[in-house]
This record gives sequence, C-alpha cells and structure tokens, in this order.
Amino acid sequence: MKIIIVFILFIALFPSCQKNIQVEAPTPIEVAENRNNISYGSDPLQKMDIYLPAKRSSDSTRTIIMVHGGAWSSGDKGDFQPYVPVLQQRFKDYAIANINYRLATLTANHFPVQEEDMKAAVDFLLKNSSAYHISPNFILLGASSGGHQVTLQAYKYPQPKIRAVIDFFAPVNMISMYQSAAPGSINQLAIQSLVGGSPDTNPNGYQQSSPLTFVSPLSPPTIILHGGMDALVNISQSVALKNKLDSMGVPSQLVVYPAEGHTIWPDAVMKDAFDRIESFIKANVH
Repeated sequence: MKIIIVFILFIALFPSCQKNIQVEAPTPIEVAENRNNISYGSDPLQKMDIYLPAKRSSDSTRTIIMVHGGAWSSGDKGDFQPYVPVLQQRFKDYAIANINYRLATLTANHFPVQEEDMKAAVDFLLKNSSAYHISPNFILLGASSGGHQVTLQAYKYPQPKIRAVIDFFAPVNMISMYQSAAPGSINQLAIQSLVGGSPDTNPNGYQQSSPLTFVSPLSPPTIILHGGMDALVNISQSVALKNKLDSMGVPSQLVVYPAEGHTIWPDAVMKDAFDRIESFIKANVH
C-alpha cells in the first residue's frame, strides 16, 4: 500500500518537476571561420566551401547554399566567389555554402547525377549542422543550370524543408527548353548531355528533371530574376514558374531586367537584384 501511495505522489509531482527544467540555448561560436573544399561525397567534384559567421549558433544561424551555372557541363564554385562577400554583408548572421557537383558530358554523369549531388550536399549540411553550429534552415540560390538544381531540390524534396529559393534565370520546363531550341544547337546538346536523348525517347527523364513538375502549395517562397534579352533561357521559363507558384498560393516575385541577357549583369543591375533579394528574404523567412 505504501508503494502505491509513493508512486501516486511521484506521478502527481512529476509534471511540476518538468516545468522547472530549463533548456539552455546553445553557446554561440564567437569567431568566424572559412572551410574550403570540404568533401560531401567520394567524387573529387563533390566539394563545397563553407563560410561560417561569428556568433553562430545551431538554433538561429541559417545557411545560404549557392550553386553555379554552366549548362550542367562546365563552371566551378569559384564563379560565385565574388558574391560571397556581398551576401555576407547583407546577411551577416547567415552561413554560406558554395558547392561543386559532377558535370555532365555526352557519355557520363547524366541526370539524375546532379540532382543526387544537390541532395547529398544539402543532406551533408543537415547531418553536420550541430558540428558547424548552424541551424537546419536552408535557403537555396542558383543561376541558370544551378538555378535548375536548386528549384528541383526545393520543390521535389519535402525534407529538409527549404526556407526560400533565389532563382537566377533557371530552366524549369526541360521539354519546352528542348523543343524551343534550334536542332543541333548548343542548347539542345546541353540538354541532351544532361537528360540523355530527347523528350520522345526519354519522356520520364524530362518530366523528372523539370522543377515545374513538382511545384505544390508546400513549395518554399521563391524570388525569380531574369533578363528580358536572355537568348539561352527564354524568359517564358520564369513566367511559367511564376504562374505555377501563383496558382499554388506560394509567395513569389518575378523581377525582369528588360535589357539584360544571360551573361554577367552590370554592377548597378546586380545591386538592384540583391536589394530585392534581401527584401524578399526578410519578408518571407522568419
């Protein structure tokens, strides 16, 4: 009988004991740190540079993951290096990861290799978030084929939940990209190198590699930036994405620079682009 009474008293008191338990916030890491060429896979191209801010903490420090362009077959994370200080200045409390990935050729590294690398890089940062003292909250930024990769990752995979997407002139409908390109053109060859074959010979590959396919009401807020004179990725790609996001009720913004093409934009245009990106992120990521 005494044992039963003691047990009842313990159960009655246990909730009140729980209320007194205080969970301490993680201790911030005071010093900034850069880590270059960190491997997230076994291939030599599966590397990333990580820029960790001062006073970072695993409960509050978000990460911007950057993915370079190059028609899926060229380019390097060094292409985005000049924009790292720009992001660090505008997003002082954020970590930045700048990734490389396996490049497609006519005979190797066809889709979904790049998709797998994008996912592997995100999963690596998620798995090591405590070690790097960052939170598992990621924003993805990509240009051209890099934009294709970040939109595909953000829309196709529900976990980890991406907080926002920054898309510079990404191809999002691979079928229309292929069909609108001149036969035998650089555009068509690049798409064939990525997907393999044509939409007629590999319809599933084209469907699975098109970010537009996977937009849903759960997709993350997305800002899209595109040049009106882009001759490689027609602005209709970004318009289609904006329309699909709108139809799903996803917060989004399309910024068009009428005089710009598919090359490096002038400094004044880039400043305006980053002004808009900063405003969009602050409004939509909390």
